[in-house]
Amino acid sequence: MNASPSGPHTATHTAGNLALALGLLWLAGNALRLPILAVPPVINTMQADLGMSGTQVGILSGLPVVLFAAVALPGSLMIARLGAVPALMVGLLIAALGSGLRLFVDGVGMLYAATIILGAGIAVMQPSLPAVVRQWTPLHIGLATAVFTNGLIVGEIIPVALMLPVVMPAVEGSWRAALAFWALPLVAIALLILFTRPRPAAPAAAGGAPARAHWWPDWRHPHVWRPGLILGSANGAYFGGNTFLPGYLNSIGHPDLVGAALTALNLGQLPASLLLLVIASRIERRAWPFVALGVGTILCLAGIVATAGTWTVVFAAGLGFCAAGTLVLSLTLPPLLRPPADVAPTSAAMFAIGYSQAMLMSVLGGAAWDLSGTVASAFVVIALGVVPLLLLPATITFKSAAVTGPVHAGGSAGSDKASP
Repeated sequence: MNASPSGPHTATHTAGNLALALGLLWLAGNALRLPILAVPPVINTMQADLGMSGTQVGILSGLPVVLFAAVALPGSLMIARLGAVPALMVGLLIAALGSGLRLFVDGVGMLYAATIILGAGIAVMQPSLPAVVRQWTPLHIGLATAVFTNGLIVGEIIPVALMLPVVMPAVEGSWRAALAFWALPLVAIALLILFTRPRPAAPAAAGGAPARAHWWPDWRHPHVWRPGLILGSANGAYFGGNTFLPGYLNSIGHPDLVGAALTALNLGQLPASLLLLVIASRIERRAWPFVALGVGTILCLAGIVATAGTWTVVFAAGLGFCAAGTLVLSLTLPPLLRPPADVAPTSAAMFAIGYSQAMLMSVLGGAAWDLSGTVASAFVVIALGVVPLLLLPATITFKSAAVTGPVHAGGSAGSDKASP
């Protein structure tokens, strides 16, 4: 079938447009984490300056995750009204506003307010990106998803690496100015998307005609719940690992391993995203990669609690690898499984379910720790939360909504049909 575009939802398929689309998606992926991961390097300075309690620090860390779940569906409404690309740009600007407002923080309340605005902007961006992938690169969904997820992971590393040695000295040691600095790349990315984004082949609305768009997910459809629970397994393992690793290592008398284990957990994501840049298109319609990553996740969780030394760090890196691999593959599911009009609401539901599941796994893990008196029990709860990753992929019909040709206004392209 001819892959040249003939409908309003598809950008022209030239090599230059594909490279441009992938570059912009990578930058947008960076923006999902840059302003959030700038906080941990200066959290001790912020805590001392504002007189924050441990509970207040915990609330600050948890606010973005809560917003990712709570604002995902309103984000879908914005996508339905504005289109996927405009909603992405609005989300970038809202996140930039929240990040910039941290320059004026004079107390914990103001810090929370700025974080809420920042988190709300990113919560709009997250369901926008799968819809933008479907719109800009319908023939390269696995590759494009791997690209923006790689950007997300790099966006977790950049601020951690640059805040203390580069950004803080540049702003004369002001943590407020250092946090506000990360508004600048968000604005720059929004402007790049505005002026250089791939254009649709036809002049119709880039995100679909607002009058015909919808935003509320079809909660009865299994392709709403399955991707969400699969994403939740990955998120729960990743956030749970970051949450409970320090306490576990302290409890077994190895506080010296905390820094190395957390670094390994987060850097371990990068090889997975780079590998999937190469092979994503070959495994994007298969159940076995999800199951393999689920088995690997459980083995790494078991390895962490069964060791106390270098191998703990190795298993932490493996946990990061498996979580990132699952994240990339789960984010391909809405554009692969659903027709164009359903990608944004399905993605929003996936994020709402996935982040809620991750929060629940962390809360239950903490409760298990309190009840048993041992941190290892939290990892048992996290492992149980990974079970959907082992069972659900086999129930998915991956041949639905495959884009083998141009996407037309009616939402069909070749075999572009919703799976039952």
